[in-house]
Amino acid sequence: MKPLLMVRNVEKTYGKGANKYKALDHISFEIDHGEFVGVMGSSGAGKSTLLNVLATIDLPTRGDIFIGNDNIAKMDAEELADFRRDHLGFIFQDYHLLDSLTVRENILLPLAIAKKPAAEIKERVETIARTFGISELLDKFPYQISGGQKQRTAASRALISNPKLIFADEPTGALDSKSATDLLGSLSTLNTEHEATIMMVTHDAYAASFCRRILFIKDGNLSKELFRGMKTRKQFFHMILEELAHIGGDVHDII
Repeated sequence: MKPLLMVRNVEKTYGKGANKYKALDHISFEIDHGEFVGVMGSSGAGKSTLLNVLATIDLPTRGDIFIGNDNIAKMDAEELADFRRDHLGFIFQDYHLLDSLTVRENILLPLAIAKKPAAEIKERVETIARTFGISELLDKFPYQISGGQKQRTAASRALISNPKLIFADEPTGALDSKSATDLLGSLSTLNTEHEATIMMVTHDAYAASFCRRILFIKDGNLSKELFRGMKTRKQFFHMILEELAHIGGDVHDII
């Protein structure tokens, strides 16, 4: 079966002449449908640049990025905007909720833009709200709910249109430990029970331990992969810590 995401010799260079800086250096890897993949590495390793390029927020300098049969590296701005809307989901550290809309209205926004039938919208909102444990919050406004509940609302909005690929950028960075665990548990459930394909950038070894595979980035390239396999999440957590120490990740900020 063809991988969902194929990254081939991708480079991203900033600046010119003596100020040229290569943030991504011929990086290549694949992600299959239904994988939950974490991306880790020390500060400045290229994690955020990689996410931005894969998520169509930025363009690669060279290389190819296939999502399904589409090479997004060859698309123009209008094509990228359409592809982003129709096929990708985003979960950010900052929730990006609209304060004037209720939780329900924030979640259904992608479906309303896509002009889905009202009955379908209602059913899908209720289903995703149950998955993230926010059914009782649907008629509240963002200012009336906690940070963890806001993040679960944002995740629900990202996933309600059943995107091909979900990008999560430090989704637990602003959450307390319980809220982070709740969110990660919901993402893990979506991955295992609904085969959602998720790529998550994180500094947090605990968050990464919910993934099934970790890509470690160093100097703009893939330095190592870890696979959870049959290991417990606790065992995988300790494997991640060991690798972060080896590549120079700031373990003391992660534990």
